[in-house]
Amino acid sequence: MLPKRSEFFELLAAHSERVLAGANAMLRLVNSLGVSKQDVAALVEEINMNETSADQIKADLLLMLHKSFVTPLNRDQVYKLTLDIDSVMNAVQDVAQAASIYNITEANTESHELASMTVDACTRLTRAIAALKDRQRSQETVDLCVEIERIEEKSVAVMYKAIKSLFETEGDDVAALRAMRLRQFYALQEKVLRASKKSAQTVEEILLQNA
Repeated sequence: MLPKRSEFFELLAAHSERVLAGANAMLRLVNSLGVSKQDVAALVEEINMNETSADQIKADLLLMLHKSFVTPLNRDQVYKLTLDIDSVMNAVQDVAQAASIYNITEANTESHELASMTVDACTRLTRAIAALKDRQRSQETVDLCVEIERIEEKSVAVMYKAIKSLFETEGDDVAALRAMRLRQFYALQEKVLRASKKSAQTVEEILLQNA
């Protein structure tokens, strides 16, 4: 089987686009917390649908990789990047599920900021993967990856600030339980950004090995 060089890149791009769609839905979900339970439920379902679609693209990628004698990138590189993108999508879904399971009914400024950072990082990741097929755009791709890493570094401070504010005031058992739920929710939001950073680092490795 000798697929066209473009087919691998097209599937990688489609995979990352599903992640970006999920990230945008996650941002809208966070904005809906404490505003509309119906919107939250609908957005959880939207994210689940994007995850299912992303899983199918991943399966198609791995099948093509398994059957192909020739690949445009090192076989291990394609495999690793596919799994890294999948990890971002799974982390987005974890945030959505947590909002439902933990009955999160509010979102503070930091949570909104983390959600916005996620969209920014995933937007750049999608652009970087779209540019990966064009060697003349290598510097643009590197710059996008560096921006993703900087976004993730900033998100850690935002997450710690959010968690710190939860424990600054003592309360009853109900308040303590709320703090624990929100702490986990913020940590899951930051996990998406860490997964995005890992994907960006894999893209950088691909560029270095194919320079």
